[in-house]
Amino acid sequence: MKELVLFLAKSLVEHPDEVVVTETEGPEAIILELNVAQDDMGKIIGKQGRIAKAIRSVVKAATEKGGKPVFVEIQ
Repeated sequence: MKELVLFLAKSLVEHPDEVVVTETEGPEAIILELNVAQDDMGKIIGKQGRIAKAIRSVVKAATEKGGKPVFVEIQ
């Protein structure tokens, strides 16, 4: 799942070398923290958060049924 978010984020930004995804696995969920360059923050969030919602929707669709839920946090 981490690779999916990394691929999506690198495709959207101007500074793909500064994209970092950190995965934290808890007892009930997996949290993916997405860090990008300050200049690229608007491209990841999008107008009214549409791109951020789309990234979360893709991750939710790719999550295994019956598995732990995966949440994407943009730092």
